Amino acid sequence: MKEPVDDRLTALRGSAKRLDYNARSLAALENNPRCTLRALLDASGSDKAAIATHVGHPPSFGQSSFALARGNAFEAMVKEHGCAELLRVLRETLGLTLPEVGYEDLNDVGGDGRSKQRHERTEEVMLRAARGESEGTLFDHPMLRLQIGGHTAFLEPDLVAFRFDGRFHVVEIKSFPIIDEQADSAQVRAATTQACAYIIALRDLLGRAGIGAEAVSDTIVLVAPKDFTNRPTGAFVDARKQVAALSRQLSRIERIGDLVDLLPEDLTFDLAPDADDRPRRPAEELTEALDQVLVTYRPDCLNHCEMAFYCRSRARAEASLDVLGPVVREHFGGIDTTTMVMGLARGELTPSEDQVEMAAALRHAARLRAELEDLGGAA
Repeated sequence: MKEPVDDRLTALRGSAKRLDYNARSLAALENNPRCTLRALLDASGSDKAAIATHVGHPPSFGQSSFALARGNAFEAMVKEHGCAELLRVLRETLGLTLPEVGYEDLNDVGGDGRSKQRHERTEEVMLRAARGESEGTLFDHPMLRLQIGGHTAFLEPDLVAFRFDGRFHVVEIKSFPIIDEQADSAQVRAATTQACAYIIALRDLLGRAGIGAEAVSDTIVLVAPKDFTNRPTGAFVDARKQVAALSRQLSRIERIGDLVDLLPEDLTFDLAPDADDRPRRPAEELTEALDQVLVTYRPDCLNHCEMAFYCRSRARAEASLDVLGPVVREHFGGIDTTTMVMGLARGELTPSEDQVEMAAALRHAARLRAELEDLGGAA
């Protein structure tokens, strides 16, 4: 990244401490790839939760303390005694032949707060395994690294990477249930998208040593409770499309300068914290700054983006069809607002050439609605 662009991103963030990317923020990029505001806030390292709260739209998503405790307890049970339960799942549920296992907990090297040392150890043991120089099979708590927009992001998965048939795999351990071999699709997608960041980071690690991307499988192993018990089971999840989508988003971050060039030169999202002996920035002023950046709201943003409530309020104020979801938006083609939809339906607007067919359908629907209302009134 060129220095002027980096300086401009720093100015966007202002006086706040930079927040680095993590697997969750990378996954959110894949969930809504067209949102310029999200891309700029993440690239600048801005605190989205603090910004959203300051403008009156605090985020409300996230797991409860009970869910977090349940998830941690389930993961600990799967991993205890050298991942004995995980090995049972790999052998019995997924039918993998693993006669001998070499388990290594990389959390024992470097400690929780020493990312660089732990990454170096992760790189060492995984490269040895990839070259066939060790018997390593299971690698718990690996510390992976990615260069994103000129900054180093350390990714610390609460999972196990294991090597089978000459390829590394990513294992996601989740506490939501797999009932009758089916799990909630939204939860599976969220887990898979987050795991994609680890796949990309692991491929980057091996790629720097000249080892091809095929050494890391893009099939994820999902481990979760079976039915209504606490007994773990497993499933394979194909993540090829999501890996490709996230890779495109990472390439977009490298071209963040193209987005920065479109911004007003004096634009900043600085909160002016009290620690600098300055008054906090008026919420109205910060809102005006945010309003100058293009947003792409989708209802599922509420599940993963701290800025979702702000973007939703903005989409509603603009009568945008985005609030109704991508299916509705795509169905209406080049029609962008509910105001335009209603104007065409009532015959108050003249449709363009590519809107003639849609306008006719809307007028027909409006007539049917009016007839039904008349029948209801007569009854």
